[in-house]
Amino acid sequence: MERIDIPKKAIYRLSIYNRCLQRLVENGQETVSSSTLAKAAGVKPSQLRKDLAYFGQFGTRGLGYPVETLASMIRDVLGRERLQPVVLVGAGNLGSALLRYQGFGKEGFEVIAAFDAEPDAVRERGLGVPIHHESKLEEFIQAEGIRLVILCVPAGVAQTIANRLVAVGVTGILNFSPVVLEVPSEIQVNNVDLALELEHLSFFVRQE
Repeated sequence: MERIDIPKKAIYRLSIYNRCLQRLVENGQETVSSSTLAKAAGVKPSQLRKDLAYFGQFGTRGLGYPVETLASMIRDVLGRERLQPVVLVGAGNLGSALLRYQGFGKEGFEVIAAFDAEPDAVRERGLGVPIHHESKLEEFIQAEGIRLVILCVPAGVAQTIANRLVAVGVTGILNFSPVVLEVPSEIQVNNVDLALELEHLSFFVRQE
């Protein structure tokens, strides 16, 4: 499929639609209405139809969308028809937990290696992923053509590592380090600050 120019917010929603569609495929459902899929994804039917309009006229009035075909089209747009290679930098407690997570493959990603300043200690955890010294980071990324990286290093070295990643062609960083990274505008950084998320959540569950 020809690459489609889709807004970032719509791309995020496409990922949600894809996850919902995968559940329908697993349940053997062949078609789904826009209202049913929208409800499962937590959006309005009008928003769903607008997002899917990027594919052109799709679906049949009264019958809905063919589940497997729509899922395949979305995966193609998201680049998930084959597993995308990812590396993780910083295999401490949080990084090691992420390496044990089995759900990446279902979403189209494969963590093929991890890098750490103390790889020998990390290898003793039996993570099942090749662990390399962080000095080998650039060489590996260039050799494997890696574009996506999960960053789990301490705040004090996060910017330095990010600079190294950008310099060798990484264009997407999922940042678990508790620091705001300064990167060129064309580099996509998604920040995951667990403490901040808990702080936000506590506002809604605090007792009077």
